[in-house]
Amino acid sequence: MSEHYYSKKPQSESKPKSWSFPLRGELFQFETDTGVFSKSEVDFGSRVLIDTFVMPTTDGPVLDVGCGYGPIGLSIAKTEINRTVHMVDINERAVQLSRKNAEVNGVQNVRIYESDGLTDVTEADFAAILTNPPIRAGKETIFRFYLEAYRKLSLGGELWVVIQKKQGAPSSFDRLEEIFGQVKVVDKVKGYWIIKAEKVK
Repeated sequence: MSEHYYSKKPQSESKPKSWSFPLRGELFQFETDTGVFSKSEVDFGSRVLIDTFVMPTTDGPVLDVGCGYGPIGLSIAKTEINRTVHMVDINERAVQLSRKNAEVNGVQNVRIYESDGLTDVTEADFAAILTNPPIRAGKETIFRFYLEAYRKLSLGGELWVVIQKKQGAPSSFDRLEEIFGQVKVVDKVKGYWIIKAEKVK
């Protein structure tokens, strides 16, 4: 099988690079590497998700699933200092980079650890879960994650997903509606949908 950015142990030779990028009104310095998602810049889908996300009023921590080198989780943690942000990824190299980027950018209200989806996430009652899901992992994997996310959210908690229309946004919307009931498309930008599903029961 060819290597994907959601491989646990990337085999590609490490070639770290650093660059800066503005997110949520803050300038971040990121170190990235081969074998992680969008290593040269913050990808467009993640940027739309970051810009669109609004913290729910529900109390509780936040969870960034598939955090990569950290742009989503770190940008939210930096601007929501009273929340703890959990950041998880199956990719060991990505987790190491997220930890380094948290330190470089002075972000302390984070917990960064390895997890295959939500398998190793022991905490529950999250106020918000965000993801730019690995579409190439397959619809079955993504849909299973939606159900696991529902179980991990507190009442009133929200799942935020960015997904391209051509990569299955409509079917994701339908599946989320089956699970959550309360679902809406918050924004559509250049083929990317930002979907918010609220746990109301």
